[in-house]
Amino acid sequence: MPALTEVRRTNFISFSGIDGSGKSTQIDALCVQLRKDGLQVKVIRFWDDIARLTRIREETGHGIFKGDNGIGTPAAPINRRDKNVRSRFMTGARLILYFIDAISLRVIVHKALRSKADLVIFDRYIHDELANLTLSNPVIRLYVRLIMKLVPEPDISYFLDADPVNARARKPEYPLEFLYANRQSYLDLNELVGGMTVITPMPLEEVTRAVRLHALEKLSLRTLQHEEECGIVQRDCSNVPGKLDGSNIRPATP
Repeated sequence: MPALTEVRRTNFISFSGIDGSGKSTQIDALCVQLRKDGLQVKVIRFWDDIARLTRIREETGHGIFKGDNGIGTPAAPINRRDKNVRSRFMTGARLILYFIDAISLRVIVHKALRSKADLVIFDRYIHDELANLTLSNPVIRLYVRLIMKLVPEPDISYFLDADPVNARARKPEYPLEFLYANRQSYLDLNELVGGMTVITPMPLEEVTRAVRLHALEKLSLRTLQHEEECGIVQRDCSNVPGKLDGSNIRPATP
């Protein structure tokens, strides 16, 4: 395996998307590739490492709203009742909780960037909470802009777009109508605040390749192997399939 060029600083990226969009799969694939190339990669999981009052939040979804706990699988689907519950009370609670999480995220990002890791990957980011809000509300839109000013901006924020039907087949936890609405909310959030790199629905192998090539190109992680794939040395890899930016977002049609 060709040696990596020197990494000048700790990079950090995030993966967001509806449940079942393949975030964990893509994070694992990227970690395997980069660690094989000799990089130190650290993964931070939003719910486990950043979100606060998680036990109370889980008990609320299970106790008050009678939702199921755990993770749904095709063999054992569940019916969660938490972020898909919409009411004035829950909106108010979310605004408080998301602000607390944003403070926690800010602290943890700055700590992670002082680590010895070459790349820090966030499995979900603040986008995944803000997408649960009613973004058509002017007050909510102002709140979202304020939160985005509070949290550090990743070098790359991936939104793995996905067909809600396929996503629910992989991870059956929420009603299909919620997944359609949630997917649209991510796209609306990106229009509101920008900054997300949208990867359109593709076969798994193509998504993996697109993410890998895009991450290597955009970050200070370029390898000789990557340059050979591009057919260039020390030049932009503009003709590589899967190179994505804000200018070529192509949302899939539900």
